[in-house]
Amino acid sequence: MNTVTPIKPKAGKSSLGLENMGDLSSLLDAPIAADGTPSLLQLDLIDEDPGQPRKEKNKGYSKEKMEELENSIKARGVKTPISVRKNPNSPGRYIINHGARRVRASRNLGLKTIPYVLDEDYTRLDQIVENLQREDLNAMEIATIIGFALKEGIKKKDIAIAMGKSNTFVTMHTTLLDLPDYMSEIYHSGRCSDVTLIYELTMVGKKHPDELKEWLQDETMEEITRVPVKLFREYLAKKYVEKASGDNDVDNNSESQNNDNQGLDSIKEKGEKQDDPTKFKKAIIKVYHNKRDARLLVNRRPQSEGYAWLKYDDGGYVVEVDLREVSLIAVIEG
Repeated sequence: MNTVTPIKPKAGKSSLGLENMGDLSSLLDAPIAADGTPSLLQLDLIDEDPGQPRKEKNKGYSKEKMEELENSIKARGVKTPISVRKNPNSPGRYIINHGARRVRASRNLGLKTIPYVLDEDYTRLDQIVENLQREDLNAMEIATIIGFALKEGIKKKDIAIAMGKSNTFVTMHTTLLDLPDYMSEIYHSGRCSDVTLIYELTMVGKKHPDELKEWLQDETMEEITRVPVKLFREYLAKKYVEKASGDNDVDNNSESQNNDNQGLDSIKEKGEKQDDPTKFKKAIIKVYHNKRDARLLVNRRPQSEGYAWLKYDDGGYVVEVDLREVSLIAVIEG
């Protein structure tokens, strides 16, 4: 591999005499110079963050992607400084906040230094936001970092705001951290990588695990997509509605004679009530959320103000959402 000349700041004599300090000058927390040249840090003083959300299997670390980055650096240098913080366990060394790929590529090219900025006020949440904006994290990596943030006491809604995502997005991704074995196999095998579908199927599995396991064993369904999931949920809904209806028929037959005998007496006692045309007997609030039709569940208490429970029309699963993400469509007779 060809050796590339390290990036050097423009020449200029410092009034502090730093030019006589050699490599030690790179350890100072110096700001960007007046001429716009960023400070440089020796690559051999930089450690990768063991909690870095990007894992080795991430496609950003693939041979092809790394070669692309190396070619870019070879031609133009490292244009965007990396961000580092001091390593609390190794004085004089630094941990990468973001820029691990640039560090690896620079080392592969034989560079000795790299442009940097020092940021001590850097959290795990900052790290995932930075990665989401710059690179393609996979769903499990996103879920892992969200999980770390939750363990540190950060609330879901604060994570969602920092990421610029919905509360539902955070909830669905955290589901990946605690999947039952059969669902974990579906996700990691690649049969289903859609986080929304994984979440929906996991919710189905809580109520109907046996039916779900049997359905997932269908070997003709190599990839699980939205259409078959929707059909499966409709099948379950119909199956259990019919079962409930059959149970009610048995009870109704045993009581029908008694009800017939009491019918006239009941009418006489209560009198005939006239329906008020200005009022609903039962109101249904139709809403639109996440590109799907749903109804608002007014009898289910949300965990905090500004949130509510919805039941989607295309499958019936229930989720708590931020009301700012919901559009009111109609109020109809139930």
